[in-house]
Amino acid sequence: MSFPSRLERPATRRGMFSWALFDWANSPTPTIVITFIFAPYFARGVVGDETRGLELWSWGMAVSALIIALISPLTGAIADAAGRRKPWIGAFSAITLVATALLWFAAPQAAWAIPVLLLVVLVNVGFETSMVFYNAMLPDLAPPHRMGRLSGWAWGLGYGGGLACLILALAVFIMPETAPFGLDDVEAGGVRVSALLAAAWLLVFGWPLFVFTPDRPSARLPLATAVTRGWRRLVETARELSHHRQIVRFLLARLLYIDGLNTLFALGGIYAATTFAMDEQDVLIFAICLNVTAGLGAVAFAWLDDWLGPRKTIVIALTCLMVCGSGILVVDGALWFWILGTVLGIFIGPVQSASRSLMARMASPEMTGEMFGFFALSGKVTSFIGPLLVGTLTALSGNARLGMSVIVVLMLAGLLVLLTVKEPQARVAAPE
Repeated sequence: MSFPSRLERPATRRGMFSWALFDWANSPTPTIVITFIFAPYFARGVVGDETRGLELWSWGMAVSALIIALISPLTGAIADAAGRRKPWIGAFSAITLVATALLWFAAPQAAWAIPVLLLVVLVNVGFETSMVFYNAMLPDLAPPHRMGRLSGWAWGLGYGGGLACLILALAVFIMPETAPFGLDDVEAGGVRVSALLAAAWLLVFGWPLFVFTPDRPSARLPLATAVTRGWRRLVETARELSHHRQIVRFLLARLLYIDGLNTLFALGGIYAATTFAMDEQDVLIFAICLNVTAGLGAVAFAWLDDWLGPRKTIVIALTCLMVCGSGILVVDGALWFWILGTVLGIFIGPVQSASRSLMARMASPEMTGEMFGFFALSGKVTSFIGPLLVGTLTALSGNARLGMSVIVVLMLAGLLVLLTVKEPQARVAAPE
């Protein structure tokens, strides 16, 4: 390879594609389990009370986010000490796969509420923690001037994989009047089998990463030693935050604007339904359109990431997000909502993928796992603040539009902090 690498063997195009394909493989899990299919099924089918179901689901998401925030920096530091990333990806992906598959048994009965919540917590923790080590592989696989493209293409594949699996589940198992393969509609067989589909998708498309993508060589440390060294390194990093000021600023900026994005994902459907009188089918179609444009945006902006650098790419995408978001808050017609909302999606993917490539450029090679652990923490530790602020402002004002303006404010705050971050210029070069 033409750049310093710590891999056990050079990364070929097949190895890099296999890495990107893993995004396609694991994205159906949050798409089907966390967002579109199992969340409403849990509230309506398992709990039988949408309000109570939403409350329990929110608690489950909060618990999983707290666990992810607590363990990600430590596990990343341990992986840095141990060397290899793929065993960690495999272990946490196995947790995700098994917990997802076990949701097949989630019958529409209130007795299943707590078991389903526990499984969903495992699914979310396994998925998000595996992504710490997956993301940490990026700077080893691509030279700096190609990092943005690899990150953006992988993120685009992730959106594509989630949508493809979702559409397959809807078209084959959920939407038909009679579920295929003898699945019992009364027992929600079509919904439950979608969990098996997501688990199978991860298995079928995820294995090339472990076969074709090179990893760092093992440090040949016993697990206990790796844990001890990882913990010591994490403590040292915490004591020496002043030496990582640019990364700390970037993580603070990301904490703010990702909180805005997470709030958009969590409450956007409710806003569309209540403000623009969209029914469940309209909201689902809009969500699919949003994911399509987000994936296309991540791929299209990948070249811009390598050309201008990820920080400028995030600045451009955040600015466009705020313009479109502000427009959505003032328009009245559903047509304008569809137009602005679809355009808005174009800039969601670049914010996410360029954030990953910026962290990959900023983190020193010996600390990529640990820093991507903090990267995961910045996306979870305050995830409750956005929805809380929206709910509070909406309750006080009685105006949903004013409440949702919190999202734009969070993005603006993140942008202002990001403008103080200095990108490592030596790592930005014109793409070949």
